[in-house]
Amino acid sequence: MEISGGLAGRVAMVTGGSRGIGAATAARLAAHGAVVGIGGRDLAAIDQVVARIRADGGRALPVPADATDSDSLEQAFRKLAEQSGPVELLAAFAGGNGAPRATKQVEPNEWRRVIDSNLTATFLTIRAALPAMLERGRGAIVTMSSSAGRQPGQAAAAYAVAKAGVAMLSKHLAAEMGPRGIRVNCLAPASVFNERMATAMTPEQLDALARAFPLGRLGQPDDIAAAAVFLLSNQASWITGVTLDISGGRIIS
Repeated sequence: MEISGGLAGRVAMVTGGSRGIGAATAARLAAHGAVVGIGGRDLAAIDQVVARIRADGGRALPVPADATDSDSLEQAFRKLAEQSGPVELLAAFAGGNGAPRATKQVEPNEWRRVIDSNLTATFLTIRAALPAMLERGRGAIVTMSSSAGRQPGQAAAAYAVAKAGVAMLSKHLAAEMGPRGIRVNCLAPASVFNERMATAMTPEQLDALARAFPLGRLGQPDDIAAAAVFLLSNQASWITGVTLDISGGRIIS
């Protein structure tokens, strides 16, 4: 479905853009005419995403950044602004899972790593993006929570807490930044098929997992990307402070 949402010519940053949901979101934004900066730490993977977008006629730039490092992020946003203009659209999707272990077995440094790579990274990314948006009086931000942040017991405690924090950070910023013309929304997907699943799980295990969803299948990166692009577009111009469940019905089952 075509989104006539005023995306053409606008500058977007996608952190966590080198694979999965981030890469799919970047591709969709570019397909609708946005100029997309691809952020992440894996430069080779970033270059592959950029090459695919350009091969499809889109505009994309590699802007590698460590989302847990404020200096790295600020440098990435400066680079994108110098080459394409100030960022108006942000998909803050950098993150990472923790080991699925009981809370009493989690070491403090592992707890901090998971909180930093999800919650702190989201805060720092938005912090780096806000000056240009505030100066122009407009902007749209989408963050990445998880169904694990809404229902206890789905994941390790640190990951669940971090993702719940991302959702609340997004709501807080929506209230704070709305009067300044900046919208902030959040996505909360359930299990989305990825390369790790393909190698770690048997076809039978994947089928069993898919049957746990009322819609009978696992999510795909493009399922989440479609929602992200809608929320960044002008079609969502009166939507802010929302945490959108994208779970194939898992949240109600």
